[in-house]
Amino acid sequence: MPLAKRIIPCLDVTGGCVVKGVNFLNLQNAGDPVELAKRYSDAGADELVFLDITASSDNRETLRDVVEGVAKAINIPFTVGGGIRSESDARLVLCSGADKTSVNTSAVENPKLISKLADLFGQQCVVVAIDAKRNYSKQKEKVTVETAAGECWFEVYTYGGRKPTGIDAVQWSTKAMELGAGEFLVTSMDCDGTKNGFDLDLTRAISERVNVPVIASGGAGKPEHFLEAFTKGKADAALAASVFHYNQYPVSVVKDYLRKMGVTIRP
Repeated sequence: MPLAKRIIPCLDVTGGCVVKGVNFLNLQNAGDPVELAKRYSDAGADELVFLDITASSDNRETLRDVVEGVAKAINIPFTVGGGIRSESDARLVLCSGADKTSVNTSAVENPKLISKLADLFGQQCVVVAIDAKRNYSKQKEKVTVETAAGECWFEVYTYGGRKPTGIDAVQWSTKAMELGAGEFLVTSMDCDGTKNGFDLDLTRAISERVNVPVIASGGAGKPEHFLEAFTKGKADAALAASVFHYNQYPVSVVKDYLRKMGVTIRP
């Protein structure tokens, strides 16, 4: 029997509030993180992701009190990322109630951190987040992907999408897996907040290169987009924010649709 696909709401948090924008810009307040987390847990979400999106750029620790509040309000697995720079930072969020920790900027700048976290807490606790944007420049050393708009490669960005790195996302995913990543959260900066669908080329390119779960992120606008992420994008889970925050398509509606389309989904 195939493994069940997972539906994961995301809380992008800054200043203690959930926010949402488009292409990582023009952030708008979307509500209280504890209240939204409880709503999604009660609604049947499979997991929850909490990202303190300005912790790295502000050079500060993750909002521990908010993490603790969310953990107490839910009964589903919970991943926390943003500002995780060391083993002690990861231990802090795990001891505050998180089940997994997500690293992005710190992993790119110090890849050995992935191995350290996997050794200390177990590979299943280590999620490597990849924020990537399409780059159509021709570079032989990059992994090129055929798209409707022509060949491109996907460039990794750090510091909440503020800093281009010149690193190829597909190559980085294979290296991070070898170092001990237990899962990837792959966000398309091009599709983020657009509600036009996930970047299936990006998700598929990474899913085909790694043998750990891949979460598709960025662009969900309707139930059909989740189906595409699982079929064409080959993702193991799909994450969304706007479509859930504003009750356009509640978790239960998305899950019912996927079941009708023959996708194995958790109750």
